[in-house]
This record gives sequence, C-alpha cells and structure tokens, in this order.
Amino acid sequence: MARLFDAYIVADWTAAETRKLGDNSLWIGVAKRDVRFRLYTETHNVATRAEGEALLNSLLADHRKRGDRVLVGFDFNLGYPAGTATRLKLSGTPWQAMWKFIAANVVDKADNTNNRYQVAAKMNRLMTDEAWPLWGAPAKQAQRWLTTTKPPQGTGDIPEFRAAEDAARKGRLQPKSVWQMHGAGAVGGQTLVGIPAVRRLLEALGPSGAVWPFGTGWRALTPDDVEPLSALVVEVWPSMFDARPAEGEYKDQAQVRATAEALARLDDAGDLAGAFAPPKSATPELIERVEQEEGWILGI
Repeated sequence: MARLFDAYIVADWTAAETRKLGDNSLWIGVAKRDVRFRLYTETHNVATRAEGEALLNSLLADHRKRGDRVLVGFDFNLGYPAGTATRLKLSGTPWQAMWKFIAANVVDKADNTNNRYQVAAKMNRLMTDEAWPLWGAPAKQAQRWLTTTKPPQGTGDIPEFRAAEDAARKGRLQPKSVWQMHGAGAVGGQTLVGIPAVRRLLEALGPSGAVWPFGTGWRALTPDDVEPLSALVVEVWPSMFDARPAEGEYKDQAQVRATAEALARLDDAGDLAGAFAPPKSATPELIERVEQEEGWILGI
C-alpha cells in the first residue's frame, strides 16, 4: 500500500505565560525522508506559541511547495465532552461552534501572556454558574467560578471525559480531563490556547487543509482521501509512544521525535490508514458524537 503522507509533524504545545525554552516548553518534531527515502527527524524548540505557529506555517509552506502531504499532530484536545456546546448555548455544529467561541474569547499575546483562566471561569459561569466543570488555577487566578482544586462535579450530567479518554482508560492509560486547567499533566489550558492556533492554521491552508475526524469522517482513510490535501491535522497523545530521551535530549523533545517517527513507521507498514477508523465496537451514535463534537485521539 502506498504511504499516505510524505512528512509527519508533531507539536508539543504549551500554555506557559512567559517565554520559555527547554523543559516544559514548545517543541515541534518533523519526520521526513531524504532523497534516498530514508527517514530522519528534526526537532525545533521555540520560546513562544506565536513563534511556534509561525514555524508551523513555514514548515507547511515548504512542504506544500514540494507537493508533499503532511500529517500534523497536536497534543491537546481538539474537541470537548458531548453537551459542552449546548451548555454554552452555542449554535451550529458543536466542534465548530466551540472553536469559534474559544477563538473569540482567548487573548494570547506574542510574549505568551494569555487569559486562559478568565476564559475557563467564563465557561463555568455560562455552563453552570458555579465553579465546575473546569477547575484548577494558581491561587492568584482563583475566583468565584474557578477553584484551585477539583470541586464536586455537579450532578454528573456533564461528562468528565470524552469517549476517547474513556477508551484510553480501559487500556490502562491515564489521560487527564480537559476540564483540568492547572497541575501536572493538565491539558485544559493547552486546549484553550491551542485551538485558536489550529483554527488559524487551517484557515491559512484553505481547501488544502483538513482536520480529522471532524472534516474527514471517522473512518479509514485512503490515498485518494489524502491526495487533495497538503496537511491533515489530528490529535495525538505522545505518552502512548515509548519516548526514551537520547543523551542530551529533553523529555518533550524526545516525545515529539518518537511520536513523529512512530507515525511514519505506521505509514510505512501500511497500518496508518486503519488508525483513522473507529473501533469495531463503535455504535452509530458514538460515531456521530465523535465526528460532530468530541473528536478522537489517533491510535486509541
């Protein structure tokens, strides 16, 4: 089977509020093939999200000039648990409505200062008028609608996890809930500052860009599906892959390298196409939920 992609880019995003390099900063890994079709990987470290976004646009522009098809993975949620958009009284297709809402509310400046905690508090106010479902903030950011620690999660009518996280947890993995904004491994902040960047990236790509599974359907992809695209955006979870830092490598650097290489090897083996498909046990209701609102993690 022909490979679906020519290059594989993985971004380990950050919600940092200051310029930062090294540990717990923004890393981008790129796996691609040389003129002899041998796979090699480059890693890039940038101090701000604005620099990361500019680098991604530059990398994709270079690949587009060569006619390459690129798989672009981000390590944060591209969707929210079912019912979130309804709770926020948003109209339209849920995932698109959420992306529009987040992009309209998040202020993320070139120096990395951002208002993600204020946006989380606003979401809580609009959804429940209490300090849930989003939680977690430094003490100086805590307020009526956002607590430092996890509060009782209401009556349980707002799911703590998406179906993708539930599936991962059955496989003994331990993903965090998108509702957690602060603390070790928290992904809520990265999601709020990351989604607007992905939205801008796709707007710049126009018809040559798509996001899985929202724009492609939750199904196995073929070369014909990918051929019109220059880039396909997906959600990845680097912790799924065995990323052992080489000498002198940072942990995040090793993760983006290992994840990009793992995706390339799956493609070489002809197994990547099937990774885009739902599990055999997926019901029509789950497929609709994933395609319309929640999204999925590639490889779960």
